[in-house]
Amino acid sequence: MDIGALLPADGIVLRSGVTTKRQALHAVADVAAQAYGLDAQAVYDALNEREALGSTALGSGVAVPHARISGMAGVNAVFVKLDQPVAFGALDDRPVDLLLGLFAAPEDGAGHLRALAAASRALRASELRDQLRAAEKADAVRALLMRQSQAQAA
Repeated sequence: MDIGALLPADGIVLRSGVTTKRQALHAVADVAAQAYGLDAQAVYDALNEREALGSTALGSGVAVPHARISGMAGVNAVFVKLDQPVAFGALDDRPVDLLLGLFAAPEDGAGHLRALAAASRALRASELRDQLRAAEKADAVRALLMRQSQAQAA
């Protein structure tokens, strides 16, 4: 699955001003709401509900908050890069600065799981994480994620 292809142009935000996990989840929800025409509070509530089950931080400063959202078609993603990492409850205790939000329709369980697995594989690559942190434009982030997905498929 090509994670970069799941990201619309307006679904990538390089932002500052986030200082808590709650604010980071709100940032992901706001980007998803804008990119997909969803209600930001409903998206935040779904992300927060999932997060209550256990942190979606993968370690190495990366989190993949995810939720199933009514009205969503297929699997979709957003990406938020924080200027300052925030505590996220990761097993390695590292704060998170890279967030890849994944969203799927409630009935698309298989697609949702495939996207989670692809995101986890892609974001395990330290070189990709370093490049994402260095990226200064949304187009560069999308290109990096697409290139990583293509490299994994080869």
